Amino acid sequence: MNRRRADAALALNTVLWGATFLLIKAALRDVSAVLFLALRFSLAAGALLLVYRKKLRGWGGPHYWGAGMLTGVLLFTGFLLQTQGLRFTTAPKSAFITGLSIVMVPLVAALVYKIRPQISEVVGVLVATLGLGLMTLEGPIGSISRGDVLTVFCAIAFAGHIVTLGHFTAVVSFELLSVIQVSVAAISALSLFWWVETPRVVWQPAVVWAILIAGLLCTAFAVTIQAWAQRYTTPTRTALIFALEPVIAWVTSYAIAGEGLSGRAAAGAALILGGVMLAEVKPLDSPAHPNE
Repeated sequence: MNRRRADAALALNTVLWGATFLLIKAALRDVSAVLFLALRFSLAAGALLLVYRKKLRGWGGPHYWGAGMLTGVLLFTGFLLQTQGLRFTTAPKSAFITGLSIVMVPLVAALVYKIRPQISEVVGVLVATLGLGLMTLEGPIGSISRGDVLTVFCAIAFAGHIVTLGHFTAVVSFELLSVIQVSVAAISALSLFWWVETPRVVWQPAVVWAILIAGLLCTAFAVTIQAWAQRYTTPTRTALIFALEPVIAWVTSYAIAGEGLSGRAAAGAALILGGVMLAEVKPLDSPAHPNE
């Protein structure tokens, strides 16, 4: 029962994240990227501190802080690279490239747990890499955009976050882990925005809604749900559920703004999803990893 609830909760996260790519991209026209993250994470941290204030007495031991700080740094790094990249690429492309984190999860887990990657995982990575090439190299070789490159590194950070969170949720209170990692992300953004960019914000409705929705729903709520859900499921299963995020982002972007993908990029997106499914379902291998 807990596993089914965890899967349903992670699916809800996937819908929230996938449906808000377009909103955040629209907001970035009127607010600088790191300032947006500072506002987003500060709002989320304040909400979590308010909700869990009675559960935070004592603040745990050093292992709580270590777990929260590591996951917080990975979380912030992923969102920083994704948000910066979204300024220079389309919402569907950003979502599908971010989806590469899913195919990277079993490889990162293999490194952490010292397990040899299975054949399906290796083939899945190769197929997804080919898809990435089709999606990002739509012009001559070397024409890959800065946004696409930043989003690839964002995918690596998110893969590390999923694996790390899966490790710590078994031994650390999910409430405290959520508060610390979001607070670390907020502090990181607040310490950076004033010198890595020229801060600017025009308080348009899109900016206000993006901060509220991204801060409260897509961060405070979603990060807490993920920390709880990964106590009852594996990093690989989490990654498989998250595979739907780019599809939702693509459908949302096309339905609302007509922002789709070219034929070549769509073929690349299909290959990325195919690589993800190969790596997660593992049709070429048996048995599965012990930790899955």
